[in-house]
Amino acid sequence: MCIMKKKPIKAKANLNVDFAGIKLKNPVLTASGTFGYGEELAEFVDLNLLGGVIVKGISLTPMKGNPPPRIWETPSGMLNAIGLENPGVDVFLTEKLPYLRRFDTAVLVNIFGYSMDEYVQVAERLEGVQGISGIEVNISCPNVKAGGMAFGTDVHATSELLSAIRKATNLPLIAKLSPNVTDVTEFAKAAQDAGCNGLSLINTLLGMAIDVRCRRPRLANCTGGLSGPAIRPVAVRMVWQTAKAVSLPIIGMGGIMTSNDALEFILAGASAIAVGTANFANPRATLDVLDGLESFLLEQGVSKIQDVIGKVNVR
Repeated sequence: MCIMKKKPIKAKANLNVDFAGIKLKNPVLTASGTFGYGEELAEFVDLNLLGGVIVKGISLTPMKGNPPPRIWETPSGMLNAIGLENPGVDVFLTEKLPYLRRFDTAVLVNIFGYSMDEYVQVAERLEGVQGISGIEVNISCPNVKAGGMAFGTDVHATSELLSAIRKATNLPLIAKLSPNVTDVTEFAKAAQDAGCNGLSLINTLLGMAIDVRCRRPRLANCTGGLSGPAIRPVAVRMVWQTAKAVSLPIIGMGGIMTSNDALEFILAGASAIAVGTANFANPRATLDVLDGLESFLLEQGVSKIQDVIGKVNVR
């Protein structure tokens, strides 16, 4: 008599995260602007395996973005000045969101505007829409009615904007903070006081590259947002400082290429992480990070991801 041996059952770690009231099957998300609207990379990544997708930024009306060149590779990173090109909220709702509804994955919609009223109107359009788990607010846009100063670099403007959006929606509200400030914790506190449910940090650092032969900027916009591994130490530091200053959960981002990178953010206090620039170099980067997180927990004998959030030993 032939006796079939049972295959060993692979051990599993609990990667579930409750982020600002949003149930995530794991803490791995896609950073806005690096994963399109999900469908663009679905050939490489099963979206059902991700904790969430943060879609490319959405504005009230369609935007063409900046003229080229709009991207320049830098040591350990890249500069981009895409200019927030997008089809507008109405097209997103009718043509982009239906595809994402096919998946059992949280969808966070990144929104922006050039006036408070624009932000509020976009948030109102998203309210009550099936398939949207929360709103991530890009506060790094210039307020055209205030001389072009970015909402995210003035504490009063940050507070005023987020308070107005809070009144316009019941969806979980996540403020994406700018690193281009003196003290990021002051902006985190303003977001918390304004009624936000969570934070994303960091957004890109402002940078510039010059073609020395032509003596011209590499980007048509002159300056752009620096992302990639080069900014990771700055991002980890800001997450650590912010996690100590406020009680809001944090999505950590900024140069995450591997699971070890992601773990730096989680140990610093992030409840979830977002993979961004890595998607351009490796379309499966999110899944590699996810696999690495589970392997780490099993190797460490840790049963659930919550047990390592904010557990960096600074003594």
